[in-house]
Amino acid sequence: MVNFLCGMFVLIGSAFALIAALGMLRMPDLLMRMHAGTKAGTLAAGLILLATAMDFATLSTTIRALIVIVFLFITMPIGAHALGRAAYFIKIPLWKNTIIDELRDHYNEKTHELK
Repeated sequence: MVNFLCGMFVLIGSAFALIAALGMLRMPDLLMRMHAGTKAGTLAAGLILLATAMDFATLSTTIRALIVIVFLFITMPIGAHALGRAAYFIKIPLWKNTIIDELRDHYNEKTHELK
């Protein structure tokens, strides 16, 4: 039963990794690519690490895997936010069909703070 669950977690994690890779290749601009890579990539890594912890089934491995999962779930979205914010401030072009830019009127261009 544990082997089946490990296999399912690895399979689902691999599918999310594939989705993240396809999203990064197919999306038209930087912000959309970062969104695809961060969301699906974080979940993929978490599921594969969870399968690893279940397969080895030792306390040491499980604790290490859980610490890495928590670390990934905290740092990957923060890193993507920081990169996206920096890209927006240096005016990386958005996709030509982007309809709404909600930040345009809500931040100070000199201090880079929200109004």
